[in-house]
Amino acid sequence: MSRDYEPVPGQWYENLEDEESFRVLTVDEDSELVEIEYLDGEVEEIDLETWHEMDLDQIDEPEGWAESEEDEDDEEEDEDEEDEDDWDEDEDDEDDEDWDEDEEDERDEY
Repeated sequence: MSRDYEPVPGQWYENLEDEESFRVLTVDEDSELVEIEYLDGEVEEIDLETWHEMDLDQIDEPEGWAESEEDEDDEEEDEDEEDEDDWDEDEDDEDDEDWDEDEEDERDEY
């Protein structure tokens, strides 16, 4: 008998017939499509009718799961922002050095 789980974005499932694990990315109730991602990164859309015919079991996130490309893109953006912050800090350091030199010049005049 089939276990009838509703697709929940972010939840991991195992297709017991195919012995494949995947997570639900999105559920579009208007078009009745479920977007899923397998462990190898392959993304597939299935309709809700197919979903309910599958023999599924809810599982925990697999150990060593590699993040999806979307998540990796977000991380790269965060790293870029950190680099930009570092650049600003370096610029401030240069200004400080110039200021110190100006101060030394003033001291020499006295």
